[in-house]
Amino acid sequence: MNNGQASQARPIRLHVNGKSYEGTAEPRVNLADFLRGELRLTGTHVGCEHGVCGACTVLVDGCSTRGCLMLAVQAEGSEVQTVEGLAEADGTLHPIQQAFHELHGLQCGYCTPGILMSVAEMLTHHPDPSEAEIRDVLSGHLCRCTGYQNIVSAVRRAAVLLRARQAA
Repeated sequence: MNNGQASQARPIRLHVNGKSYEGTAEPRVNLADFLRGELRLTGTHVGCEHGVCGACTVLVDGCSTRGCLMLAVQAEGSEVQTVEGLAEADGTLHPIQQAFHELHGLQCGYCTPGILMSVAEMLTHHPDPSEAEIRDVLSGHLCRCTGYQNIVSAVRRAAVLLRARQAA
């Protein structure tokens, strides 16, 4: 409801997936809705809208962030990475995406973008995580389709692929 007041939308400038974007957002619009609605980056999914399910996870300045809990105006000037930023410009899958594809680490795919982003952050800081560390990161994501075993296997495979990529 407007209550007769003028819109309080303000310009927002972000770097998303290595590109500069400008848009406008009402102060109450969350980052996930801004990415999806204003910037048309629909890979970030919105599930519970309470920060519990993890589907909306993106990286803000390199840190996993629940896009449904952060306001778009709070991200002003930040570097944001979404699932769209993982693959190469030519469509070549990121090693994490490749591993999930190879080992069937997804089913319906709704939770997958958020999981991929959390895994990307983890593997940046822990290139050879234990199963317990992987499961700890995954505990912040709800997947209703899998038993998580293939996801854990995919993360382990992704770690191997990333280490091989860095060694080359």
